[in-house]
Amino acid sequence: MESNSQPASPSDRPPQQTLANIVGTAIAILTLTLPLWAIAHYSPTNIKIWQPTPYQLQRFPQ
Repeated sequence: MESNSQPASPSDRPPQQTLANIVGTAIAILTLTLPLWAIAHYSPTNIKIWQPTPYQLQRFPQ
């Protein structure tokens, strides 16, 4: 590497790298949102909240 060379500026990127950045961002967004959408879509709408019933002792005849 020459000592008097200038570093490449961000505008000197080849178009393939810019396209790769866009595709990578789209994949990342899908990876984060698609599971949440699937869970929301396939989960039941009327969720019953589980509440424990009071425990009752059973007495056996003596």
